[in-house]
Amino acid sequence: MTEDNLKQRTLLGLFWSFTDNIVSQGINFIISIVLARMLAPREFGLFGMIIIFIPIAQIFIDSGFSQALIRKKDCDQNDYCTAFYFNLFIGVLFYGIFFFSAGPISRFFNQPPLEKMLQVLGLVLIINAAGLIQNTILIKGINFKLQTKISIISSIFAGLVSIGMAYRGWGVWSLVWKMIIQNFLQNLLLWLWSAWKPAFLFSKTSLRAMFNFGSKLLAAGLLDSTYNSFYYITIGKFYSAIDLGYYTWSDNCQNLFSSNLTTIVQRVSYPVLSSIQDDDMRLKLYYKELIKNTMFISFTFLIGLAASAKQFILVLIGAKWLTAVSYLQLLCFVGMLYPLHALNLNMLNVKGRSDLFLKLELIKKLLSVPVILIGIFIGIKAMLIAMIIHSFAAYFINTYWSGHLIDYSMREQVADLAPIFFSSAIMGCCVYAMGCLLTYNVLGTLLVQIMVGLLIVMACAHIFGFGSYAEIRKVFMKNLINRKTG
Repeated sequence: MTEDNLKQRTLLGLFWSFTDNIVSQGINFIISIVLARMLAPREFGLFGMIIIFIPIAQIFIDSGFSQALIRKKDCDQNDYCTAFYFNLFIGVLFYGIFFFSAGPISRFFNQPPLEKMLQVLGLVLIINAAGLIQNTILIKGINFKLQTKISIISSIFAGLVSIGMAYRGWGVWSLVWKMIIQNFLQNLLLWLWSAWKPAFLFSKTSLRAMFNFGSKLLAAGLLDSTYNSFYYITIGKFYSAIDLGYYTWSDNCQNLFSSNLTTIVQRVSYPVLSSIQDDDMRLKLYYKELIKNTMFISFTFLIGLAASAKQFILVLIGAKWLTAVSYLQLLCFVGMLYPLHALNLNMLNVKGRSDLFLKLELIKKLLSVPVILIGIFIGIKAMLIAMIIHSFAAYFINTYWSGHLIDYSMREQVADLAPIFFSSAIMGCCVYAMGCLLTYNVLGTLLVQIMVGLLIVMACAHIFGFGSYAEIRKVFMKNLINRKTG
């Protein structure tokens, strides 16, 4: 693949991946704002108590097979069918586990409604398992245009249904059914519009090969998902459903930027990086630009969101959620480095070092034990501060090993990112100062904060000559012109 073809595929993939995530997640975020105004924080807390189990089960269902299929250059029907039947079997198995463990889980949290909720929500596991291979094939081919179409349709339909249910008094069940309907429609459309269909094929050799690579990712993913779930469990068990509601909404809000940005970049960059995995020089150059572009967006949005959190919450969901301001501010700094963590770990997978991926995850999760204990014995805000410290420590661990593989040292990476971080910090201070000085109108203040933040970021990008800013602007202007002329 030539350099021009590689860049063209990447930029096109990034455009559609960005469109998919921003539009579909933007729709979901708007829906969540409407639901937050209609529902109480406690109902979001109840939903947060059960939603933590879904990602853990999804890790088992995938078992790292998706990444193994994307990385493999010569996948055939045997590989896809073997993974499909394995995923579906594990999906059914885990739904059974969820169904029969729902009672003990509800008693653990002392919330009887959770039993039925978990038994119904568990259907998502089977639904997602059925469409996992179709989705993997689209990612492998960097075909995100179809995914974008599917995501938008399912997000709008499920969102409208959930708002109607909340209006009719369904309470927390409107959140449960939103997730089920959205996932069902996504996977139904994948089956209808995808060219791939399963055949009656199953290969033990293929299963063994995928499991050898994927098992380490399974263990690492399980560690990471369980680790994230422990924060929900800690707040849900030792505090109140209302506190968990504040945390759940704030975490979802910052994830709109951190996790979705990571998803956008990862699912495009992984197949592209895998295609040049044997050329270390090209890999390093491409990777440097990828990190700078990604973190320019992450620092800008999350520091800006933290600085304007009070006005943001008051305008969007109202004064009853004001307690969530400090949660959101701290979580923004927790999530700020998340795309960087993921990209550094992604390099280990590209180079086939899923064993090292697992070892690093084990080390970092052991370091997180004191963070959980702080949450149990001191308080939620102290735990969030400890999470920020842990995030920076984890970054240095990830960077050391991923940099060693492609000769991109931690010092070199920090030097690349330092100007971007400091310009974003300047922006954040100015935006926060605007919020303190302008108190006469909350909506007006928020709009001024957004405008000031954007102007400062663009000014710093021009002054310091950030190539990341110029590249991002070039991509969006090019696609905007193409869409207008096409």
